[in-house]
Amino acid sequence: MNIANKLASLTLMLISTVASAENGVTDKEILIGQFAAISGPAAQLGQRMQLGMQAYFTAINAQGGVNGRTIKLLTRDDGYEPEKTVAAVKTLILEDKVFALAGSVGTPTGLAAVPIVSEQRVPLVGMFTGAQALREPFNRYVFHVRASYFDETERIVQHLTTLGIKKIAVFYQNDAYGKAGLEGVTQALTRRQLKPVATATVERNSVDVTQSLETLVKAAPEAIVQIGAYKSCAAFIKQARAKGYGGQFFNVSFVGSRALADELGDTGQGVVISQVVPFPYAQNTPMVRDYQLRMTEAGHKDFDFTSLEGYLTARVLVEGLRRAGKNLTRDSLIAGLESMNEVNLGGFTINYSAKSHQASNFTDLTIIGRGGKFMH
Repeated sequence: MNIANKLASLTLMLISTVASAENGVTDKEILIGQFAAISGPAAQLGQRMQLGMQAYFTAINAQGGVNGRTIKLLTRDDGYEPEKTVAAVKTLILEDKVFALAGSVGTPTGLAAVPIVSEQRVPLVGMFTGAQALREPFNRYVFHVRASYFDETERIVQHLTTLGIKKIAVFYQNDAYGKAGLEGVTQALTRRQLKPVATATVERNSVDVTQSLETLVKAAPEAIVQIGAYKSCAAFIKQARAKGYGGQFFNVSFVGSRALADELGDTGQGVVISQVVPFPYAQNTPMVRDYQLRMTEAGHKDFDFTSLEGYLTARVLVEGLRRAGKNLTRDSLIAGLESMNEVNLGGFTINYSAKSHQASNFTDLTIIGRGGKFMH
């Protein structure tokens, strides 16, 4: 082969290599995208997810990365508004050219993103939502780390009815998230031949709860299950307590536990929140000990449930990347994640398969105690 032919052959090989390379992957780096609320009334959720993920990625990068590549996280703010989500996801995939997505926040935002993710065949790991509409029908590109809202609401209703409490009302956000939670509560009550004594709504990113408060307090429920974000739920609890309502309040994990406790201050004592990750404040498991270590190394000692979920999302993604091997493609990442069956991360077990992308059904109940401290 003469020099000209050799050069031509080498050029074709280089072109072929570049053409077949996945977006967001170089010899030294993997680019991961996140769309989440970084501003607005739900900002604490996106910020804490980002913090937990970044703490783990930083630790992994310090150890040399995954198969020789470090991980870079690029976050775009959608303000917890579906219209902004569409723009953020398209920018991440088409312009920023991320390899995969992780740590998104919200049900309506997730529903806006999934059609784009599916069309572009980009894996999305660890959505901060428990909505069934994002789990069914099965989607090859979406991997859930947390339990569903059906799991959480079943746990809440089981707890309440075991205590003999049957007059249960629901305060929910008037969108896909709130309706998913309402459906979960309603189904759990139906299984026990019960139904909500009253329901009332609040608009997303709003704290106008006056009408809802009047409706629910009038029904005199023994307990109110809230399916909203921390600002609106806190506003409702404060105003209800001011009016003398003495019943119990229960929230699902999406509310943002730490943010809710901070918003409530002294009125938070006794509020119960279901959780989908282990207790982040006690070093009872190797996983929580590692989470606290990575957060502390990153300069953060304000542990909470949401940043722990971000950390867990990052751990699951990193393990999937490891299993994908050196020749990293989106298909090999999917195969790597799907091979994680009965994988114990030190107190939190991951169960994926080619037919199921819900890693966990873990739920727990916590209560806000004196001084905003959480207790089991």
